[in-house]
Amino acid sequence: MASHPDFVNYAAEQLRDAGSIRSRKMFGEYGLYCDGVFFGVVCDDQLFVKITPPGEAAFPDLPKAPPYDGAKDSFLIEDVEDRERMTRLVRITCEALRSQPPKKRRK
Repeated sequence: MASHPDFVNYAAEQLRDAGSIRSRKMFGEYGLYCDGVFFGVVCDDQLFVKITPPGEAAFPDLPKAPPYDGAKDSFLIEDVEDRERMTRLVRITCEALRSQPPKKRRK
């Protein structure tokens, strides 16, 4: 089941304090970017954020699940109403992702 644009817009609005949030339709679902960094997805009207070591250290109690079959686990954000917690997680995640060396593209 594809996500509804209204939910995607709501989740992005909840994260506005983390930075410039942008969504992009991908394969019937949505990818989320903060200041140009791909940090999560919305699948089946659920918000998932990439797991990073700093994110896991700061939020060890967040549930993890794959956003779709065959995907690696991500943080499953069950309470999109908790703007402060989500903003903190996205900031920590994006900072960690920015500091990683760039991945080499497949040829």
